[in-house]
Amino acid sequence: MFLFERTDTKDHHGSRRDLERMDYSISRHPEFRYKTEFQSHEPEFDYLKSLEIEEKINKIKWCQTANGALFLLSTNDKTIKFWKVQEKKVKKVSDMNVDPKAMGNGSIASSSNSSSSKSYLANGVSPDGPYNYLNNDFSFPPEGVPSLRLPLVVTSHETSLVARCRRVYAHAHDYHINSISNNSDGETFISADDLRINLWNLEISNQSFNIVDVKPANMEDLTEVITSAEFHPTHCNTLAYSSSKGSIRLVDLRQSALCDSHAKLFEEQEAPGSRSFFTEIIASISDIKFGKDGRYILSRDYMTLKLWDINMDSGPVATFQVHEYLRPKLCDLYENDSIFDKFECCLSGDGLRVSTGSYSNLFRVFGCVPGSTEAMTLEASKNPMRRQVPTPSRPSRSLGNSITRVVRRGAESASVDANGNSFDFTTKLLHLAWHPTENSIACAAANSLYMYYA
Repeated sequence: MFLFERTDTKDHHGSRRDLERMDYSISRHPEFRYKTEFQSHEPEFDYLKSLEIEEKINKIKWCQTANGALFLLSTNDKTIKFWKVQEKKVKKVSDMNVDPKAMGNGSIASSSNSSSSKSYLANGVSPDGPYNYLNNDFSFPPEGVPSLRLPLVVTSHETSLVARCRRVYAHAHDYHINSISNNSDGETFISADDLRINLWNLEISNQSFNIVDVKPANMEDLTEVITSAEFHPTHCNTLAYSSSKGSIRLVDLRQSALCDSHAKLFEEQEAPGSRSFFTEIIASISDIKFGKDGRYILSRDYMTLKLWDINMDSGPVATFQVHEYLRPKLCDLYENDSIFDKFECCLSGDGLRVSTGSYSNLFRVFGCVPGSTEAMTLEASKNPMRRQVPTPSRPSRSLGNSITRVVRRGAESASVDANGNSFDFTTKLLHLAWHPTENSIACAAANSLYMYYA
């Protein structure tokens, strides 16, 4: 796990908007520098199920800071860890703090009264033997050593960032963990797998409470699974979770200990005559996010982004087409398993934009205020000249109809059109996040992290 630190506002505390009001001169683009790295998870093996657990990190969530320390949760498929990252000062002894004139016949370094060529410290300890306190070459004066002052002078020369695992939350999920979300109360968090959602206390690692369980008595009756779960940003009793059938359920923890029944259900009605073999697959929601004020929920299925108002459960208030040009090629996407890719989504801190990833390291940004026509396609690339990719107002006929074949070599697959332009489905941009207060977005592509400022 890698941590980066914002450097362009270090001398002037406050958000970018506050600094602009105060006429501070700051760089246009946020600047970050490498801070530290540590190993979050190690490869494990479940001997009861004969299952190898990879060390890869599925989710990371920041927790509330305290006493200058950073706290975060990280999880792989089975184990959640609570980390504390804090600066520690490296202390060194800089002065022995002893007056050599008052030592009498007590031997010190280069003393002329010593009958030995060895050097001794003021308390009679030989450098050659740290535990040789009763050395024959040293004798205390009868009147004592009045100027011996302890402790020694210790100074801090540098600081080191140390990551320490505070808690390990394990053995609570039979299926792979797909979500973790910390509560606004600062004391609890949830973890979700395909069939269950558990509630944890940050200070208690050996006990959790199952609050949602969709596992049927007979697994043959299973029709949907949990795909994502998130706490409300301000109401600690409210959470939402999505399913593979394209629905979002709002849960109120005050209703019952086991939240089998939902407070609200959000789903879009299927248009008559539009059902196909791929309808349920592309309707599966891969990620949900609450807006900053908690009124809106953003969801991502395979083809679209949808914005929901929690006060209106009749349907989404806005729908954004992410890569509609791929719809004619769903059969090819099914054959190379790309149709099962799970893309994340996010909202900007001001609530004016939404964003999600796509293929070929591209991601889409849409304006979500009423009447907005803003729609951009950006590329996660080190070349700043290639950051913005022109996007037509409606799906490009040449792009959608020219994808003629799928080349498959082992686990790799790419679509190639008649003109030789490739659309690589292996370079997918799955993870991205808006900064909570700045107009900057970070996205992870392959082994690189890119940041853009709007």
